[in-house]
Amino acid sequence: MTRPTFPATLLAAALIAVPMLSLPALAQDAAQDAVQDRAQAATAQTAEGADQVVATVDGQDITLGQMIVMKQSIQDPAMAELPDQALWDMMLDQLIRQTAVAASAEETAGVRAQMELQRRNIMAAAAVSQIAGAEPAEEELQARYDQLFAEAGNATEYNAAHILVETEEKATELKAELDGGADFGDVAEANSTGPSGPNRGDLGWFTADQMVPPFAEAVAAMEPGGVSDPVQTDFGWHIIQLNETRLREAPPLAEVRDEISQMVLREKVEAEIARLVEAAEIQKTEGVDPAALSDIDLLEAN
Repeated sequence: MTRPTFPATLLAAALIAVPMLSLPALAQDAAQDAVQDRAQAATAQTAEGADQVVATVDGQDITLGQMIVMKQSIQDPAMAELPDQALWDMMLDQLIRQTAVAASAEETAGVRAQMELQRRNIMAAAAVSQIAGAEPAEEELQARYDQLFAEAGNATEYNAAHILVETEEKATELKAELDGGADFGDVAEANSTGPSGPNRGDLGWFTADQMVPPFAEAVAAMEPGGVSDPVQTDFGWHIIQLNETRLREAPPLAEVRDEISQMVLREKVEAEIARLVEAAEIQKTEGVDPAALSDIDLLEAN
């Protein structure tokens, strides 16, 4: 509809005809109306929350929640810094266009499968977040800490070096050289077939449970400074030199709190997933050909 035009003189006359004393009252009324409108809008938005409809396209609702999620997914810093109104208009226009275009798409088996996979993935992620949402109680952290480090005060760590060769004969020969005064590091560097050979056989610090049983048993029976007789393992024949030992000290709880907290949360999530799967009624269809995984033509069906 074309807006009617008025001569400037008529407009001026109309303005002059309004009593001057009424202008402040009109302005006050307009301001009050604006405040009330904003208050009503805020009340409605609070009541409806993320489900508040901000637009419809052929009966399809676009909600405030969808706008919020869309904003959270923005990765372009320039867009994220736009004024609220500009960003709102841009996102709403994009969602309107997307909704209109989506309505014209043909829903195939592939489209349905993809939407269901996405929905299921989102719901599963939400469930995991809810399970892991609560911070572990202090009692849980302490109990898990005690489980991990209860034996720490009794755990012995060893610092040792070794020479690894393929045969007992070669190990016996090298042990004789060591007994004759040869330097252990020199003999290891020249003869050891293990990865520690270039490093003069040095193994650094380790606990018994980090080594295969025959090796661990031999080390545990040695005194610092001693050199073992040849020891056989699945890797070959070892000659071991024990440098020193020490008791492993447990770190204070405060030092490992974050790691233990994550461990407790992970265990809670895994336990709840196992419970839900156990409680679910699961039926697997027999006879489906696994080769159908490669039949992408099936996705084009309606």
